[in-house]
Order: sequence, then structure tokens, then C-alpha cells
Amino acid sequence: MEFGKLPEEELKKIDFSLPPDPPENKEVLKRGKGKTKFYIGCAKWGRKDWIGKLYPKGTKEKDFLHYYATQFNSIEFNGFFYNIHSKAQVEKWVSVVPEGFLFCPKFTQSITHIRRLKNTKQEVDTFLDVVSAFGNHLGPVFLMPHPQMGVKHLDTIEEFISDLPNDIDVFLELRHEEWYNYKEGYSPALYHYLCDNNRGSIITDAAGRRDCVHMHLTKPECFIRFVGNALHPTDYTRIDEWVKRIKLWITQGLENCYFFMHQHEELHSPELIKYFIGQMNKHCGTNIPLPVIYDSGTLF
Repeated sequence: MEFGKLPEEELKKIDFSLPPDPPENKEVLKRGKGKTKFYIGCAKWGRKDWIGKLYPKGTKEKDFLHYYATQFNSIEFNGFFYNIHSKAQVEKWVSVVPEGFLFCPKFTQSITHIRRLKNTKQEVDTFLDVVSAFGNHLGPVFLMPHPQMGVKHLDTIEEFISDLPNDIDVFLELRHEEWYNYKEGYSPALYHYLCDNNRGSIITDAAGRRDCVHMHLTKPECFIRFVGNALHPTDYTRIDEWVKRIKLWITQGLENCYFFMHQHEELHSPELIKYFIGQMNKHCGTNIPLPVIYDSGTLF
């Protein structure tokens, strides 16, 4: 993932502290019901360089998902952005994961980047038909409009989301800087639309785009995309910041926490997600299973 990438020498100049919560978060979180559930994982499973690290030595590529699903309970499925896949393929994936495992597919680029959310009924119907094959294993679907779609496209984005079935759990990620160019740190109009329609807002934490760390929750759930920097020391201090904030949200009623790890070089994602889980268990009283890292080459 190249989004927000900076040269290593720039990292020490960045203020990685998380912004304060907007006051609305407390009211949103009050709607949460029951104990917080956690869905934690990476962005992909098909990494041959994880053999001997996350997967046992000798693991065949066809078995990657099986072993991934023994380590984590969810996957942020970026692969759907590039390829719609087929229902038969989805059914094969579902057959090798345990009960409770969630796939979180991304809307395909033909919908978001080529057609830019306009005149997409046929493509959306096809996409929703395919992802329906995930059944109980379908988690939130995340929508990232083209990065050039700014605030003048508000009506287009709202219309697109409003046309989606209510039983599809949708989280929105925005890349254009205009959405964050408000004193509130997030477009008030879009924020209220998402709240009123029970749609989620994604928080993306990347070194070179601190505006995207907007901290606005529009439902009592968080969906965090964390982009690390090859296990740079700041990766760990940034994770510590998130553990503190999620601990606060838990006390205020957080219902679901989706936390997905990215690295500009995905080789290093397993180590950092293990560190995150370990710190959550230590400081938040959770009991999330730690992934087994067979050989990390690091101190963690």
C-alpha cells in the first residue's frame, strides 16, 4: 500500500499523536450494545514471503487462506477492487475458513474509479450478487470513491449509498483533502448523512496523510486502516496511541472494532498486528488470540 508513504528520514518529523475525539463520539458510542467484538487482520493472505513467518514452512499457495484463518478472524479484502471474482470462487474461500471469520471486500474499481459511482446499477448488482455468496462470513463492505472526488461530489456519494440495500454494512473511506478541510476535521454534511443512515466512516492512519485520521465515528463501530512503515520505531508508538483510544471507546460503548494492518511492504504486517493484539490484551483486558510468528527476524 503506497498511500501516505514518506521517506524514512521524514518520519521523525511527524506528529503521530491522535487528534482528540469530536464531542459527538460519546453520543454515537452510547448506542452500542453488548461487549465489544474485535475483527483484526491484514489486507491480503496471498503472500509467499509469509511462508516460514505466518505460515508453516512448506505451505502450498492453495492453503494460504486456511492457515491465515487459523491466525486471524477477518481479512480486509482489497482483491475485490481489482477483480470481481465469481460466486464459485467465493464459495471455495468460505469452505476453508472457520465459523465467525469475516471477509470485508472493497467495491470494485469499475464502480468507484472508472464510473465514479454514476450509472453503476449493473456493476453494483453483479458485485452484490457475488459477495452474497459469503453469507454469514460477509463483514462490512468498504467504499472508496475515486481520490479526485471531493465535496462537490457529495450528492453523488450520498445517492450511491442510499441506493444500496440496508442490510449491506457499508463503511466509507475518503481520500480527497477537501473532506477534511473543516474546523470539525470532517465534512459536517457527510458526517450527518452517515450518522442518519447508519453507515460507517473509515479512519486511515498513514504517515503522509494525517488529515485522514479524522476520528469521527458515525455508528458505534470503528474501522481502522493502519499503514505502517516497515516496523520503524514509530509504528509501535502509533499502535500504542490506538490501543489507548480504543480502550476509551470500549468504556463508552464501542460495539465492533475492525482493525486492519497494512505496510508499504506487506512482508512486515504480521509482526505489527501481533504487537497490536498483545498490547490490546495487556491494556484493554481483551483475550484476542495472538498469531504465531514462526520467524520474524525482529525483537517482537
